[in-house]
Amino acid sequence: MASGTALIYDEEMTTHKLLWSDPICDIEVPERLSSSYEQLRSYHLVERCVHVPAREGSEEEILLVHSLEHLEVAKSTQTMNEEELKRVSENYDAFFFHPSTYRCARLAVGATLQLVDAVMSGKVRNGMALVRPPGHHSQRNAANGFCLFNNVAIAAEYAKLKYGLQRILIVDWDVHHGQGTQYIFEEDPSVLYFSWHRYEHQEFWPSLKESDYDAVGLGKGKGFNINLPWNKVGMGNSDYLAAFFHVLLPTAFEFDPELVIVSSGYDSGIGDPEGQMNATPEVFAHLTHFLMQLANGKLCVILEGGYHLKSLGESVCMTVKTLLGDPVPQVSGEMAPCLSAVESIQNVRAAHKPYWKWLAYEDTSFLQNLSTKSHFLKTANSNPSTEHESKITNNNDTVKVDRFLELHMKNILFPVPPIKTATTGCEGSEHFLSEHVQLVKEMDKTEVEALVSGFYADLVKDNKTLLSLGSMFVILDKILKKEVCNGIATSPTAALSAAVALRHSVRLGFQRVLCVFVGDMQMIPNTEDGKMLIINICEKEQSGKTSCKHYFSLNWKEDAEGNDFFSAVLGFILPVAYSYQPNLTVIAVGPNRNLGISGISLLVALIQGLAESRIFAVIEDTEISLMQNVAKLLVGASTPAFGIYVPPTQEKVNRIKALRDQFQQEWKMLQCSVKEGISSN
Repeated sequence: MASGTALIYDEEMTTHKLLWSDPICDIEVPERLSSSYEQLRSYHLVERCVHVPAREGSEEEILLVHSLEHLEVAKSTQTMNEEELKRVSENYDAFFFHPSTYRCARLAVGATLQLVDAVMSGKVRNGMALVRPPGHHSQRNAANGFCLFNNVAIAAEYAKLKYGLQRILIVDWDVHHGQGTQYIFEEDPSVLYFSWHRYEHQEFWPSLKESDYDAVGLGKGKGFNINLPWNKVGMGNSDYLAAFFHVLLPTAFEFDPELVIVSSGYDSGIGDPEGQMNATPEVFAHLTHFLMQLANGKLCVILEGGYHLKSLGESVCMTVKTLLGDPVPQVSGEMAPCLSAVESIQNVRAAHKPYWKWLAYEDTSFLQNLSTKSHFLKTANSNPSTEHESKITNNNDTVKVDRFLELHMKNILFPVPPIKTATTGCEGSEHFLSEHVQLVKEMDKTEVEALVSGFYADLVKDNKTLLSLGSMFVILDKILKKEVCNGIATSPTAALSAAVALRHSVRLGFQRVLCVFVGDMQMIPNTEDGKMLIINICEKEQSGKTSCKHYFSLNWKEDAEGNDFFSAVLGFILPVAYSYQPNLTVIAVGPNRNLGISGISLLVALIQGLAESRIFAVIEDTEISLMQNVAKLLVGASTPAFGIYVPPTQEKVNRIKALRDQFQQEWKMLQCSVKEGISSN
């Protein structure tokens, strides 16, 4: 299994710069690259990465996507004087040439391809390339929006050609629509392109009709182009996460890519003069964490936009920390997507229903009367919007955001625990647990007895479970003290151990504990005070216990053909868990489990983004193979295969929908459609 994270940076790419005054282009500065690299250095992330040198992309590689004419124009600018450069630049929308631009753009292409090679050859698991000029606006025959060659599009074509790939996912989280990438692949079913972007009903640059949700691709490529338009500014962490849960991730898991490439623009982050969004840097850690679960972890992140230097630098660092396998910080802000975001999500789901199996039984309809429409009709006449008007911000705003980010990052960042995963020695464990798992000393039996008789005597009736409880107490204590990140224990009675673990965690001071229990839970604690949230995944409902705000019974039996659990994890479990924002997650697998190893692996992998990645897993001691899989996931040794994707049956979709409808006012991340009667088919 590949390990390590590549980082590609070449200072020469900072020589491309604007030589004359241009209020549109003056934000694309060399410091975008150098200050991001310095920020990585200050967090000591550079030395933890595998250094991969950049190289120039060859003409043949550039011609995989661009016309010879476009290449020749770019090449001819190397010897031009300032006047000539200015004249050529004026042929394009928002682009500038410098004598070094052609060389820098070739380095940007080559750096991107070097990363693809490092990941595809297994030299590293994933990586990031800090490049400029960016690429996602450039088209076959034209520079556009600061972009000369389309780095990511060239990388996708190169990967198809060199490695025979048939399914590549491109995720474009830049705040502008990557129309160049869309045009290149809109008829190509081997590339799934997803872009969210500030749109404002076509008022925001590049102001194209084809940036809206109904542009789904052409011909054989129908369904493989996903546009999620943001129709207002101020989108935040919860809006971005909702887009992943309810649109991107279910589609991506069904598509099953062999490689994921991110057009990683951070102008969608807080403080950016272009985007005017409110997403804070740690949300990019969560987005990165989710994408790392696809394509066996083969993930290439390529820099695009980002024009507030502090916001850009911190967001780059959050991305790289996550690629390196560090625990993910708690995401900040209220976990509730805004109305306009939910409207856009609903329309995208409706537009793509004909093309994706996961949407087949979803109740989707188009919304015509969007909440933001009237505002734009009013302002269109009185105050016509200019293409890049939003970027005119004063220095005070920049200083304010700098100060906010300084404090914010101090609040959310924490020292990485020295040990990733702890367990106590159970018989034969040395044969199957990864070498990265740390064995911790058992608790003395008399101590265990004292703890149990003092606090848990009503739960524990015999001595058989005492020993396993001792190991559990030790691991939970170490997680609380941040000596370890997560832990795993076996138990002869996982249901009892889970009940004790929950109560013990609350006693230790955890304020919000999420428990996902797979199998017959038997002992269900009282959840009324909100200090625990329990999701019990079982074959049939526990007698006498119905779902309520802090307890859910999710009746699910995994499909015999493969893994159909994606829809439950993405459509229900993750949205509820992110709404709750736990500070510890307990995953327990008890008797009569109704999920296969691939379903449980999926759950563990995706839920690691919560609670600063603090997870305690307790598993029935007969489950050796499951124990191995979960331990590998917790130490971050590999991204598992989640088995064959199976779309959920109508009955299962309806079950998720019923729970979503019942609880989406309490747990707002469940929202993916608007209930008012303004929809039409």
